[in-house]
Amino acid sequence: MPAYGFHASHEQFRPSELLRLAVAAEQAGFDRAMCSDHFAPFGPEQGESGFAWSWLGAALARTDLPFGVVNAPGQRYHPALVAQAAATLAEMFPGRFWLAVGSGQALNEHVTGERWPSKPERNTRLRECVEVIRALFAGECVSHRGLVTVDRAVLWTRPVEPPPVYAAAVTPATAGWAASWADGLITVNQPVPKVREVIEAYRGAGGGGPVLLQVHVSWAADEPAALRQAHEQWRTAILGSDAGWDLALPDDLAVATAHVRPEDMREHVLISSDPGRHAQWLHEYAELGVDECYLHQVGRDQDAFLDTFSTHVLPELR
Repeated sequence: MPAYGFHASHEQFRPSELLRLAVAAEQAGFDRAMCSDHFAPFGPEQGESGFAWSWLGAALARTDLPFGVVNAPGQRYHPALVAQAAATLAEMFPGRFWLAVGSGQALNEHVTGERWPSKPERNTRLRECVEVIRALFAGECVSHRGLVTVDRAVLWTRPVEPPPVYAAAVTPATAGWAASWADGLITVNQPVPKVREVIEAYRGAGGGGPVLLQVHVSWAADEPAALRQAHEQWRTAILGSDAGWDLALPDDLAVATAHVRPEDMREHVLISSDPGRHAQWLHEYAELGVDECYLHQVGRDQDAFLDTFSTHVLPELR
């Protein structure tokens, strides 16, 4: 049975409110939590984007939950700084922090003014970053010249045990590529057969460690409201990795999704006013061998979601 976690969306809530919600999620019975790491929201309707690493320290201190974050080292973040930030959290909160890394999105990375590389080049850069981060975790003095440059970096403060470094992957190709270096896999909900393909690609290529799944859900007291909030808040999910990763501004994503109808969202977000239906969907994902499942309520009413899922969904899943 998977452990069930709460996804804290920095794109949608101010950091102070998100911290309150993380505390409320623990009280509601969620086992763990994760958060996004964005410089900009996906769309103007979301309207926020706090700094994940500042927030993580507060969230870990205010709760007893394990936490993780999905980060894109190599452009907006130098890998030595990612290693230092992750090592500091892991030292202060032993065994409670994980780091997942991916190749990033122009939405967040374009702010440096550097050229946005192709996906193959971003993957090569990511692999270099992972090697740098792991060497720093091991206490080495690291110099590196490649798609990233590091000059005699040393982590002076390190945890007893370094945090795991998971791979963030949406496609089977990326999951299979990551199997050789990742401590685990995190992916996002798609139709069950597609998620199965991603997991099988990772495991089939020798990937070890846990499999984590982020699941976008839209629950509201009635079906029209659940559909409406999914469309308003999360319609950019329909773009997928090919287009969505290369658009630079929230307004660009808004234009690209202007054609999306509310009904189109059902393949990308689990939309229902029936808690039992959500439990059924989550059971189907659990049967794929998922170890940890992080629920992201895409709507604004997080308190009603936490109350409903605490009472009607989490007990059914367990």
